[in-house]
Amino acid sequence: MELLNDMALFVEVVKAKGFRLAAEAMGMPNSTVSRRISGLEKAIGLRLLHRTTRKIELTEAGQIYFERCRRIVDEARIAHEQLGDMLAQPSGVLRASLPVDFAVTYLAPLIAEFSRLYPGITFDFDLTPRRVDLVSEPFDVAIRMGESENSQLIARTLASLTPHLYASPGYLARSGTPTKPTDLARHECLGILKAGSWTLHDAKRATTVTVGSRFTLNSVGMIRRLATLDMGIVLMPQEVVADDVASGKLQRVMPAWHGAPMSVYAITETRLLPAKTQRFIEFLQERLRR
Repeated sequence: MELLNDMALFVEVVKAKGFRLAAEAMGMPNSTVSRRISGLEKAIGLRLLHRTTRKIELTEAGQIYFERCRRIVDEARIAHEQLGDMLAQPSGVLRASLPVDFAVTYLAPLIAEFSRLYPGITFDFDLTPRRVDLVSEPFDVAIRMGESENSQLIARTLASLTPHLYASPGYLARSGTPTKPTDLARHECLGILKAGSWTLHDAKRATTVTVGSRFTLNSVGMIRRLATLDMGIVLMPQEVVADDVASGKLQRVMPAWHGAPMSVYAITETRLLPAKTQRFIEFLQERLRR
């Protein structure tokens, strides 16, 4: 990069026909321009300029070098401009793995907005519960909730969501409404796999309560669906159950209590991301943190 900068400076000196005008154009001291051109000559082992008190002239080698430098500098400038255009309007296929229910309920409107901002991007989404392998599979990014499992991958935090307690009106009419954490011991509490306890927080303290259910599940979507079918209480972020709450299928219970905040993060294999992936992550960070 330093050599390219010196080549660009050499081109400016030749075009300006002197160090002083080139220095003014480049916004640097005249002595700095002279020193850097001398350094360039030493680096390539060629005398590029004849210097007199009144003017400078290209040597024969300098004329050849000038033509080559001008082409290289012009190509670099064009490439820089094209890169800027590409970054402004990235294109290509964005392959992403997304958590099913969070994506359908909450991310879908954001993805639609993002697609309108960047019409050059097409999308290939994987909405399965499995944890994709970003090293061996062709995914650009994976959006995950909870804790990052692989420290060798790059995790960027997008948001922090707080789980709350929800149940259907039918379940509450049949089983009663819990008012304190210890009441949950006599309720059906639907959780991921065999979650034998929930840790709940209020404004002052945290408490861990034993919970149980007739169902052992590994699908957030199925848990949420069973809750709407009057089968128990769930502990989930509002963003996941927003549609069911809006339609009246679920309602908040024990509003003073909530679960531990849950991180949402974007995982990539590397920090060196193509523009399409970088823009997608930045967009989600901005929207999810509002």
